[in-house]
Amino acid sequence: MATYSIGYDIGSSSVKAALVDTSTGKVLARVQAPQEEMGMQAPQPGWAEQDPELWYRYVIACTQDILARTQVQAQSIRSIGIGYQMHGLVLVDGAGEVVRPAIIWCDGRAVETGARAFAGIGEDRCLSHCLNSPGNFTAAKLKWVADHEPDNYARTAHAMLPGDYIALRLTGNATTTITGLSEGVMWDFKRNELAGLVLDEMALDTNKLCTRVPAVGVQGKVSEQGAKETGLAAGTIVGYRAGDQPNNAISLNVTQPGEVAATAGTSGVVYGVTDKLAFDPAQRVNSFAHVNHDSGQNRIGILLCINGTGIAHRWIRQQVCGEDTTYDQMEELAASVPVGSDGLYFLPFGNGPERMLQNKDIGARLGGLNFNRHSRAHLVRAGIEGVAFALVYGMRIMGELGVDLSTIRVGNDNMFQSAVFAETVATLTGACIEVHNTNGAVGAALAASVAAGGSEDLAAAVGRQEVVASITPDEARREDMQRTYLRWTEALERTLAEV
Repeated sequence: MATYSIGYDIGSSSVKAALVDTSTGKVLARVQAPQEEMGMQAPQPGWAEQDPELWYRYVIACTQDILARTQVQAQSIRSIGIGYQMHGLVLVDGAGEVVRPAIIWCDGRAVETGARAFAGIGEDRCLSHCLNSPGNFTAAKLKWVADHEPDNYARTAHAMLPGDYIALRLTGNATTTITGLSEGVMWDFKRNELAGLVLDEMALDTNKLCTRVPAVGVQGKVSEQGAKETGLAAGTIVGYRAGDQPNNAISLNVTQPGEVAATAGTSGVVYGVTDKLAFDPAQRVNSFAHVNHDSGQNRIGILLCINGTGIAHRWIRQQVCGEDTTYDQMEELAASVPVGSDGLYFLPFGNGPERMLQNKDIGARLGGLNFNRHSRAHLVRAGIEGVAFALVYGMRIMGELGVDLSTIRVGNDNMFQSAVFAETVATLTGACIEVHNTNGAVGAALAASVAAGGSEDLAAAVGRQEVVASITPDEARREDMQRTYLRWTEALERTLAEV
């Protein structure tokens, strides 16, 4: 009898799910809920929150959609994998009820909290043990709650990441992974244990952290309650969990040193794997445990994140082009004007503090606008180029840390579908961009199959990749792009000097 695996990708825009035949790797269904992007609440400037219960409702909707579409019997689904938006904080009480809205990845309220802890621990000590500053990551967000909402902190039984919350709802067990603790800056790589130096500096209660389980392996099983709510069979194995960027890398078969993945969804990320405990002293890029990291085998993901990529493109669509304009039509507009948008430039940093800019929140900027020369098409192209330039700016930092950017693997479901965008990135970096027919939900499903015996190991599970396109540098436009990129970086550096 055929056996299957479901993967979920819990994003801040939507929840995606995929059903995969574990014997062949064939994708039987891909679904998404909601069809329009989820909103974020901003009770104060720089804050970003979502209701975790909403994520779980969309997990239920996706699961029921898959079962209805495919008519696959729930008992044939042997395993579940979970990819999720990184760096968020979900607090639940002893009954598993949410204490307050989730503080999600792009929320900037904990920047100063993390900076104080970094100084208190000692920068060199913190980086050599944890690879990152507490910055604006999960530990700093938890400390912010302890300081500013002590009643909510006192009510909290478990502080968890978004994927941990979904696993809790499915299994009834509060668990996490070393990969997850690392992304929250709560893992000590030198001592191979919880990062006491961070938790002690912040006076955080380690009893509020979840039980550790392997990132790939049996993490728990769907409970009777989880089965009743979703339509899955009780006892289905939850066999994999990772933040969206390591999960995206796994989906693209990026597991070994020298391999690089990229994505440009709501945020844009480049993620390269190394076997060194590497870190950027300036913390413009960050380093986390990859899903196959362990004490005897370093696998570190160096991560560049730009908050404003797909969300910037969407904003231009909504505010400049109109809701009825499709992304294909925007691509046609962008292609109708020359490289450099006739001097119009866009800094796409309007989605909170940017780590690449050392946690400065400079806002998005449009410059060089001429009412007599520039049209809607120029605005669209300037927006696409601005996002591409931001990624390239960060990739050059990664190159300084030894990341090989000669080949970049991407999925076929985000801004890399734009030829203007992809060709700009390829030309300025000299990379060959391989477009793979996969996404995060598919990768999570394949990785989870290992725990249920559907695949021999992780490499075998995710190694069935179809390359649907290759994008190479456009030599004819290289000089124009380099000149435009130089103007853009000069505008960025002027802005940074003003802030």
